[in-house]
Amino acid sequence: MPLKIVRNDITKMSVDAIVNAANTALRMGGGVCGAIFSAAGTEKLQTECNKLGKCETGDAVLTAGYNLPAKYIIHTVGPIWRGGSSGEARLLHNCYINSLKLALEHNCQSIAFPLISSGIYGYPKDQAFQIAISAISEFLLEHEMTVYLVVYDQKAFILSEKLFSAIEKYIDDNYVEEQLLTENRRGIESYKIRQLQDLQAAFPLPQEKRRLEDVLAEIDETFSQMLL
Repeated sequence: MPLKIVRNDITKMSVDAIVNAANTALRMGGGVCGAIFSAAGTEKLQTECNKLGKCETGDAVLTAGYNLPAKYIIHTVGPIWRGGSSGEARLLHNCYINSLKLALEHNCQSIAFPLISSGIYGYPKDQAFQIAISAISEFLLEHEMTVYLVVYDQKAFILSEKLFSAIEKYIDDNYVEEQLLTENRRGIESYKIRQLQDLQAAFPLPQEKRRLEDVLAEIDETFSQMLL
């Protein structure tokens, strides 16, 4: 799973695209947004953003990277935390998915995200991490891309390591066979079927037999439930 959590300045990431935690007006703001505008070149970037007009919460738009190491900047608007009962989780999930889809459309092989909405928008960091990793992992189950989740402060980095380590352990415990096929993802499903056939031959189920398709479906469902 090519998802990496790093402690770094996102404006210094050498990737195809970095993600800006933008506001709906696509104006230069503070925090991550202000740092990205300054590093890219405020005047040029603001001019292109003005042409785009605006971006709704949960959506994403793309501009050039200008003076940044990244070729593109993907601007996405995260939700303001209002207690969790105003659809914030869905909107934050959409920020990651829509940004990743936009990167895929522009043939990006790598992308770096900040922890969206966890700054002045007030989203609790632990919940923001869980949604970020869930959305990114959901995308990576179907697509190949190297994704970085970039955090800056020490507290957030320690929290992210704990959460990501727990997910890596789950994958190691439940998807060991996938590690043997990192160079050929297309063979994963056939490999799973062969492994399950071998296991069924060695340990036949008493009485009622279950279809391989049902077992595979349960594995994927359990993994998705764990992430959410």
